[in-house]
Amino acid sequence: MESISVFDMLSIGVGPSSSHTLGPWRAAQQWIKKLQARELFTGVASVQVNLYGSLSLTGKGHATDIAVVMGLMGTDPVTVDIDSIQPAIDLLKETNVLKLNNEKEIAFSFKENITFNRKFLDFHPNGIKFEATLRNGKKTRDIYYSIGGGFVVQKERARAKRQREKFASFPYPVSKATELLDYCTAENISISELVLKNELSLRDPDRIDTKLKAIWDVMLESMYIGCHTKGVLPGGLNVIRRAYETHEKLKGNKTYNDKYEWLHSIRDTEVKFRQILKWVSCFALAVNEVNASLGRVVTAPTNGSAGVIPAVLMYYLVIENHDGNFADIKKFLLVSGEIGSLFKKNATISAAMGGCQAEIGVSSAMAAGALTELMGGSPAQVLIAAEIAMEHHLGMTCDPIGGLVQIPCIERNAMGAIKAINACEMALDRDPNDVKIPLDKVIATMWETAKDMTSKYKETSEGGLAVQVNMSDC
Repeated sequence: MESISVFDMLSIGVGPSSSHTLGPWRAAQQWIKKLQARELFTGVASVQVNLYGSLSLTGKGHATDIAVVMGLMGTDPVTVDIDSIQPAIDLLKETNVLKLNNEKEIAFSFKENITFNRKFLDFHPNGIKFEATLRNGKKTRDIYYSIGGGFVVQKERARAKRQREKFASFPYPVSKATELLDYCTAENISISELVLKNELSLRDPDRIDTKLKAIWDVMLESMYIGCHTKGVLPGGLNVIRRAYETHEKLKGNKTYNDKYEWLHSIRDTEVKFRQILKWVSCFALAVNEVNASLGRVVTAPTNGSAGVIPAVLMYYLVIENHDGNFADIKKFLLVSGEIGSLFKKNATISAAMGGCQAEIGVSSAMAAGALTELMGGSPAQVLIAAEIAMEHHLGMTCDPIGGLVQIPCIERNAMGAIKAINACEMALDRDPNDVKIPLDKVIATMWETAKDMTSKYKETSEGGLAVQVNMSDC
């Protein structure tokens, strides 16, 4: 059984896409480490990168080429100075010299050394091949697949084996929602308590709290930056940042010095129903405008859907419970991560595999379930909320205009957040013993829908809005 940590589902990275940016970045890092392990790194004379399928078709708009280069340079998406990315890329384009792993210089140009192939490889739509020519004339090649959420694999069997070994110590191994509910019922504990017990088999309590605080800090930071940055998003669509203007109208004359004071100032705001919708939408838009600008966000479960979970968590903290604290944030993140893992194990969180239902749909389900626990819902009601949220995202296509994570992606985060809150409220009013559609069934339905969906609606920009609306029209 494959078990997945919360910190795999919620990871810190650079936008705009977990599968098209973060994944290729990590693939490049892994490839460098593999060359070093095989004692080939010092002999590398040149490098060639081939992108396949969806990585090729929408790679330019997703900054896949930039991500690969940053990985080859030896930078890390979790710690890299965001402001250093563009200068590093500009210097490379000017000199055509890449400092591999920040250790050795090789000749490299975007045009000659990165090839965008429309061909799809068999294993997954997001394929990337690295090839190194050594000084002795020999070549070495490795193919990686970015399978969504920043996850990178080479061979599925090998990866599954490693995961089984790594997580063999999980006291409550879960593959289905029914198993999760059975454990909670038998132990008389909440979903967050069960997930914490699993995480404690891997890390000590302080380490768990530190990592969760870091995740929340990035979520809060991305909302804060997005709400305080105006202008036009990069990429050529001329999309105006809307979170800034919305936030200015909502906050009024309130003053603050940092993101923490900002959070408390919002809590003190008297909010009416219409303003609640605006605040939640503003939070979601803010995150994904940061994401679209190659900013730092939390993959939840992907970069393209990074705004849903922080927006719903902020809704709880500033609207539902003004006394909310880290204990609440911790529960929310633990539950959302576990729900996301159910979709990862039994379907997909990759838009290239399943369309936008696999990203916004999953993130909405994660947020709905997590909010339900914080609102006093039982484990059964948590799963009902997740099911409702996904049920009403089934069939959603991924058709980004120009291959950019902007239209319709940014607005979809706001809609996913609102749906999550609504799903929570409906679940809290439901009899948990009267379940017509179990969560496992809707996950299975999502996967069947994904397999039936044609490739033009799976992050290729070959269908839907992507072909109905030209970039020149924007």
